[in-house]
Amino acid sequence: MTGSSRRAWTALLAFGVVMAAGAPAVAQSRLSDWSGAVIAADWRTSGGEPIQAFDNARRDLTAGLLAAGLQRDRLYDATLRPDVAEPVTATEAIQGVAQVAAGATGGCLLYFTSHGSPEGMVFGADRTLNPTAMATLVRQLCEARPTVVVVSACFSGIFVDALAGPNRMVMTAARRDRSSFGCSEDATYPYFDGCVIEGLKTASDFIALANAARGCVKRREEAEGLSPGSEPQVSIGANMQFLLPTVRFEHPPG
Repeated sequence: MTGSSRRAWTALLAFGVVMAAGAPAVAQSRLSDWSGAVIAADWRTSGGEPIQAFDNARRDLTAGLLAAGLQRDRLYDATLRPDVAEPVTATEAIQGVAQVAAGATGGCLLYFTSHGSPEGMVFGADRTLNPTAMATLVRQLCEARPTVVVVSACFSGIFVDALAGPNRMVMTAARRDRSSFGCSEDATYPYFDGCVIEGLKTASDFIALANAARGCVKRREEAEGLSPGSEPQVSIGANMQFLLPTVRFEHPPG
């Protein structure tokens, strides 16, 4: 078994313990040696009706990250909804992430958009990823590389402590005790994802992106009278100020 295969298999084993029921890349970007993954891990409302918000976010986050400099062959994106032409299972998605992560020498970006609960994040039709399993999965996929993990889901603040580390940056769509917004039938994106997509157009680095997204979410929730606010969370490890790309994300003209 190769090293990459071993990492993928170990990650799959860790994942299994919690089973519960574009745009062109820009050459020479500071992100060009990073790997990335964007996973739409649910496709339903809280009542079980199908929606497009998570898949819309996956599509446009992927385009935004490619425009920011991630390379297409190092950026994996997938939806776990079963009613598409070539459905991807949760296990296959993790295998896909492992493959692109194994081929990169720089940082590691993982972005999940889904529903969440105080127990964990929905990952496919009948699985819940809790903080312990998420931490194991991230460790196996990204190893000791500088890592940015984004969890866009209700109650996603539950993942901050488990994922925090000196070489980690963690962004979540809400506090551990708060819902996030934008998962209805008429929503284009979850609010947090939409704000990240908007922030990618001008952000100077990941830290600026996080601050822009938090401000955007707060303004939108206040404008719509949504209370209590979701209060997106950010955790930046002690070493990440030096490990994150600190130059402006590079975007194609136009």
